[in-house]
Amino acid sequence: MAPLADLYHLTMAYALWRTGRHRDPAAAELFFRREPFGAAFAVGAGLGQALRSLGALRFSAADIAYLRSVLPSTTEDAFFDYLCTVDASEVTVTSVPEGSIVFSRVRHTAKRPHVPICGVCGRGDVTVLSPQVPLLQVKGPLLVVQLLETTLLCLVSYASLVATNAARFRLLAGPQMKLMELGLRRAQGPDGGLSASKYSYIGGFDYTSNILAGKLYGIPVRGTVAHSFIMSFRSLEEVQPRVLSPLEGGEPVDLPSLAESWLQRVCELLGTPSDKPNRGELAAFVSYAIAFPQDFQGLLDTYCVMRSGLPNFCAVALALHQLGYRAIGVRLDSGDLIQQSKETRRVLRACGAHFQVPWFGSIPIAVSNDISERSVEDFVREGSEIDMVGVGTNLVTCPLQPSLGCVYKLVEVNGSPCLKFTEEEEKMTIPGIKAIYRLYDAAGHPFMDLMALENEPSPSVGQELAVHILGRRGEATKIRPSAVKPLHRMYLRDGQVCEELPSLQEVRSHAQASLNLLSPVHRQLRDPQPYPVAVTEKLHLLLVELQNASQ
Repeated sequence: MAPLADLYHLTMAYALWRTGRHRDPAAAELFFRREPFGAAFAVGAGLGQALRSLGALRFSAADIAYLRSVLPSTTEDAFFDYLCTVDASEVTVTSVPEGSIVFSRVRHTAKRPHVPICGVCGRGDVTVLSPQVPLLQVKGPLLVVQLLETTLLCLVSYASLVATNAARFRLLAGPQMKLMELGLRRAQGPDGGLSASKYSYIGGFDYTSNILAGKLYGIPVRGTVAHSFIMSFRSLEEVQPRVLSPLEGGEPVDLPSLAESWLQRVCELLGTPSDKPNRGELAAFVSYAIAFPQDFQGLLDTYCVMRSGLPNFCAVALALHQLGYRAIGVRLDSGDLIQQSKETRRVLRACGAHFQVPWFGSIPIAVSNDISERSVEDFVREGSEIDMVGVGTNLVTCPLQPSLGCVYKLVEVNGSPCLKFTEEEEKMTIPGIKAIYRLYDAAGHPFMDLMALENEPSPSVGQELAVHILGRRGEATKIRPSAVKPLHRMYLRDGQVCEELPSLQEVRSHAQASLNLLSPVHRQLRDPQPYPVAVTEKLHLLLVELQNASQ
C-alpha cells in the first residue's frame, strides 16, 4: 500500500535520491505543540493503526504509474525503479504505549524585537523553547523517514484528539455515569465516524451506536428507537402482532389491552387525565415491547414527557412486569434534561412504591440532545438523576479544538542533531534522538517528564538531579524522583513488530488507569497547573550550542 503522502514528499524523495542522500540514517519525532482544549494533557492514540500502515508500505505498479503522471517529466526512470523497492524494513519506531497520557505546553512569549529571556539558559539572545514530549520517534533511511510524515500525522493526530476529548467527558461525568457515543451521523465521513467510535472508547466511553465499529473493534453497541418510530403509529389498532407470552411460559396475553388497563391505574396515581397520553405513542411502545420484551426502553419526549411519554412508558413497563419482564430504561432528548430527569425519577419511584415493584424506581435514565462538556458539568453539579449520556456532535467533531496540531520534525541526520531555529518561538524543535522518562512523586503521581539524549544513563530513584524546565526562566532545578519509568517503548525494529500490540480493551484500561494516576492539579480541565517538561544538563548544553550557532 502506498503511503498517505503529499506530493512534496515525492519531490523531496527524488531530490534526495538524485543527491545520493536517500539512505542517510535519520530520525524524526511526532509531537503536538499546544495543550489540547486548554488542559495539561492529551491521550496518545492511533499507534496500532500507524504500525499496521507501516507494515503495508509498498508502491504497487499502479502507484508507480500514477506517480509518473504527476511528477515532472524530467524525473528519471531509475527513481521509479527505486520506489518499487521502498518499504519499512529498515524503520524503527519507539512510542508511548497507546492510551498513555502525554504532555506538552506552550509558554507564550513576546516576539522580536522584544527578545525573551531563554527558558533553557537564561540568556536574552536565545529563544524560549516549548515543551514537546514526542508521541513517537521514527528512525530509518532519510527518504523513508520523510515519506512517512503525513501517514503518521493523519493516523495519530485525530485519534489522539478524539481520545482526549472523550477522556474529558469521562472526567467530567465521573466513574458511575455511562457514556455512549452517538456521532456517526455527525462525523466527517465514514472513516471519521469509525475512528471517532474507536478512539472515544479508548478515552472512556462505554458504548457506541455505530454497529460497524462494534463489528470491527468489539465495542459494546447500544440503541433503541427514534422519534420517527413513535410518530409512525396512530392508534393501538395498528399494533401487530398483539400478543406476548409470559417470560416463564403460559398463555399469550393481549399486550395492548393490558397496557391500556395499566395506563388507567398510572394516570390515577399521577393525577393525569387518562385521555391525555398519546395513543399512537402508547401503540409504538407496545409494539416495541412485543418485539423486545427483555430490552424495552422508552423515548419519552416525542410529545409531552409528563402528560404522555412517561405515563405511557410506565403503563407498558408495568404490563411487561406483570408478564415477568423488566424494562431497561428511558431516554430524554429535549427540554430541560436535568429537571425532567428529576421528575421522571420521582414518577418511577412513585409507581414502584405504589404498585410494589421495587426495581421500578431505579430504571436507568438516559439523555441525549447536543450534549456538551458544559451539559455534563451541569448534570453533575445540579444533582440530576441521569444515568447515561449520549454524545454526538460535540464528541466526534471536537468543536472546542478541531485539530490537535501534531507536527513531525527531523531531529537527527547522519548522527548530527537537527534544530529548527525560527523567529516563531513555538515552532522551535528540540534536537537529537532522545530517551524520555516520566518521574513520579512519593504519592505515585507523575510530576515531570524528562528528556535526555539517547546515550545518557537513565535517572535513578532517590538521586538528586539537576534539570532545566522548558519554557521557564532561570537556573537549573534540583529534583529527586520517587519512581522513574521510561516513557517510550520500542514497537518496530527494522520493520518488524517487536512488542505485541494490546487489544482495544487493554488500551482503554491503560488510558483510564493513566488518567487516574494524574495529580488533581494536572487532571483538572480548566486552568490546570502546568505540567513541567525538562531536559537534562547534557541536552540543555546541546540546545544552547545549536541555538548560538544558528544566530
